[in-house]
Amino acid sequence: MQKKTELITNKDGSIFHLNLQPGDISDKIIIVGDPGRVEMLSSFLNNIRVRKENREFRTVTGNFEDREVTIISSGIGTDNIDILINELDALVNIDLQTGICKEEPVSLTIIRLGTSGGLRSDVPAGACVLAETAIGFDGLLHFYEGYDWILDTGLADVLAEYLEWPDTLSYPYAVNANKELIELFRTEKFIKGITISAPGFYAPQGRSLRLNAFDSEINKKLSEFSIRGRTISNYEMESSAIYGLSALLGHKALTVCVVIGNRVTGEFINDYKPLIIDLAQKIFRIL
Repeated sequence: MQKKTELITNKDGSIFHLNLQPGDISDKIIIVGDPGRVEMLSSFLNNIRVRKENREFRTVTGNFEDREVTIISSGIGTDNIDILINELDALVNIDLQTGICKEEPVSLTIIRLGTSGGLRSDVPAGACVLAETAIGFDGLLHFYEGYDWILDTGLADVLAEYLEWPDTLSYPYAVNANKELIELFRTEKFIKGITISAPGFYAPQGRSLRLNAFDSEINKKLSEFSIRGRTISNYEMESSAIYGLSALLGHKALTVCVVIGNRVTGEFINDYKPLIIDLAQKIFRIL
């Protein structure tokens, strides 16, 4: 049995942060960062049976055509993803009353639909990037046992050497998206590439306001990186944790992001809502 401080539930029996009960979620889940996007995308659903929220976690479960889907917001960053993925898993794979893990684990299908910054001139604002691999600069996965078998250590090692990665930062880790989900979206004209998951928005993504980034040339280096014909397409802040935790827990995960700004050209799209809606409809139809 889990200690009460390990598996925390609310008075109504719901999981602590998400405020959800077992049965509130579908086995097909779309993650968005902004809670406002949950309401925007839920307009495409019918027979909505769940509307709940707590903090930055807003959840809607309903039907798109004949398929049930859950849309949930994560907020920003891998720290929030740590909460989100673990609690989603607990809802389907742990008895919340006893803390006992179920004998036959349930595998969720998890799609992150987000925004990102392009890191190459051939990844323009308005494009959609399917992250075949996420490289985490965040360090979250290093806190978990048994992650070695899910990593692309060769890719991470080559990138760390190329960037002359300092010992003061967490060592980069690379995790691949689920192959079945990549195949599912093969017909879409998405840019396929490597995504960098940064632990912040400013210096961790090479931005300098009043404080300078540790490496003023990091974006240029990332844009020029290539390994066996593969390149780094974009920055975002969640996929490394989604891919890593999902793989460890037996879930399928994939990220597709709209590029709303290009860090090389400086192009930025302020009104990117239509792009998010268009991408969401594609994902709903395929999922």
